[in-house]
Amino acid sequence: MHKRLLPLLVLLSAFALAAPGIASAKMIDLGAFDTTLKPGCPGTPCYAISRTTGYQARSGTKKSPMVVSRNGRIVAWTISLGKPTATQIKFFDSKLGGEATAQLTILSVTKKSKKTPKAKNGAVVARQGELVKLKPYFGRTVQIALQRSIWVKKGQIVALTVPTWAPALATGLDSSTVWNASRGKSQCEDTQGQTSQLAVKQFSDYYCKYTTARITYSAQIVPDP
Repeated sequence: MHKRLLPLLVLLSAFALAAPGIASAKMIDLGAFDTTLKPGCPGTPCYAISRTTGYQARSGTKKSPMVVSRNGRIVAWTISLGKPTATQIKFFDSKLGGEATAQLTILSVTKKSKKTPKAKNGAVVARQGELVKLKPYFGRTVQIALQRSIWVKKGQIVALTVPTWAPALATGLDSSTVWNASRGKSQCEDTQGQTSQLAVKQFSDYYCKYTTARITYSAQIVPDP
């Protein structure tokens, strides 16, 4: 497996946009992260998650933080975003297919498909949330209410799909912090090729693992009774 540092720098703030009507004592914040992490974007260099689907595989001592522990419904998700400069935004938009966007993707783990029988770390898309434009939220930590809740079941993974780009990684963490991307063996260095999982039932290998970085998103789940 391929492990390397992807040094995206992110600026976080304490701002939060509350989603109405979802408060619940029983709600699970899957993948809750430390919003005080403040890497240096819009510094130089400033990288972004680009054209892939990814999820946090380990966060310090916590293994598999994005694996669903109980059946339920995702009603909202939270993301912290850097605040790139106008020049940086123009660069990313031109190189990575357009303005910054992201959406939740629910994965069911599988080892292989008929087309990729040698894959060992694959996942199939079970469901997806609506695509969200991120630019209005640059420099903030925001909670986004879903127009339609997403049903999830125990053992599935809640991933973040970025068809274009998103300044949503905290870096400079210890080597026990790892995220996985939907990229094959030959694609770990290719940050411009499109590897996002964009359709239900789509299979992808998750060969590429990136250390010392944390995808800054979480999902709010109301568990079944």
